[in-house]
Amino acid sequence: MKLIRCERGHYYDSRQHSSCPTCGVPGLDVQNTQAKPAAPEAESMVTQVRGQGGVQADVGVTVAMVRKKIGIDPVVGWLVCIDGPEKGRDYRVRSERNGIGRGSDMAICINGDEAISRENHAYISFNPRKASFRIAPGDGRGMIYLNGEEVDVPMPLQAYDRIELGQTHLLFVPLCGEKFNWETQGA
Repeated sequence: MKLIRCERGHYYDSRQHSSCPTCGVPGLDVQNTQAKPAAPEAESMVTQVRGQGGVQADVGVTVAMVRKKIGIDPVVGWLVCIDGPEKGRDYRVRSERNGIGRGSDMAICINGDEAISRENHAYISFNPRKASFRIAPGDGRGMIYLNGEEVDVPMPLQAYDRIELGQTHLLFVPLCGEKFNWETQGA
């Protein structure tokens, strides 16, 4: 007899059952399974949830100008965590405004640092017309530092600038700028 322990702590014989018979599958009714009605294509679109890598239907979503022009919402830079709870992790920066916070709905979700506000602790923006980056304070209670100086108004971001918020230290790495821009690529 080969016993396996399920996620809830029950033991069962894997040769007799493909999953835990004690847990079962709640709400499963194989006899009456029905197909989901299809969503109208014109009213909804599937978008990638920023910061989580998943997809969800989003009706009436605001679309960035770059995405409208070139058909994609490309990465324009990265933040790399060089110290703090998420050390070694990278975060994608996209065109226009990117909210930074712990919440899963943030464009840049740093969920391992409880000293960072859940929503809009700070903003990083990329201006596609000027090919420039800026960092700005958000609505959060905590402070933001750029190269050791407090950020209390929007400030320009340069390659390899250091950003501190909560216990997290980030290094800014741009992709777009003078040498490369998604809008002029292939034009």
